[in-house]
Amino acid sequence: MRKRLFEIIEAASENDRASNMYDVFMMITIILSIVPLAFKTEYSFFVVIDKIAVVIFIVDYLLRLSTADYKINRGALSFLLYPVMPMALIDLLCILPSLSIISSSFRLLKVFRLLRTFRVFRIFKAVRYSKSIILLKNVFRNSKKPLISVGFLALGYVLISALVIFNAEPDTFENFFDAIYWATVSLTTMGYGDIYPITTIGRIITMVSSIFGIAIIALPSGIITAGLMDEINKRNNNQVNT
Repeated sequence: MRKRLFEIIEAASENDRASNMYDVFMMITIILSIVPLAFKTEYSFFVVIDKIAVVIFIVDYLLRLSTADYKINRGALSFLLYPVMPMALIDLLCILPSLSIISSSFRLLKVFRLLRTFRVFRIFKAVRYSKSIILLKNVFRNSKKPLISVGFLALGYVLISALVIFNAEPDTFENFFDAIYWATVSLTTMGYGDIYPITTIGRIITMVSSIFGIAIIALPSGIITAGLMDEINKRNNNQVNT
């Protein structure tokens, strides 16, 4: 019974109808629980939605905790290890801010009203239930090394550009952080225009930085696209074989 429950909540296979229905149900719950965050006014039906959603999240958390040994495979130790896993911590962050609404009799829990923003973490719960997000997660995991290399390349380029422009136009940039901000904006070609060079040499540096920035930004896009195609082909081959 517990093993079947684990298969349902963990999406054991593509053909598991019960698991797919559970994923859809949880995705709908997550989306509905996030909707109130788009409004400044807290309507009464938003409170009702949040109460229902948090009860569902608590049940989901308890079900996952009760089947932790199937997920972690460490016997009784699994039940102690599960609460400190990243996704389990996200689950708790989704639940805690709403406890003060469910039970206002506990003064200590009223503190969590200040943590309303933590409800945004419910978005990350969708990682478990969306096949597309799981696909992207696999792409990032398999392409981790080249993406990290590109990240270090971009970071180095930002620091070097910041150093160059900071010394080329000391009057324009009050501190080195302003130069880093400018270099980051130039690298991503956003161009907000709040900080910009005014000398000829500074403008030349900006043009060069923007041109190289386009090339650096394009690198992770190519890596992710290639990894995504590999994952899609792999998934299609697995479906054909099954």
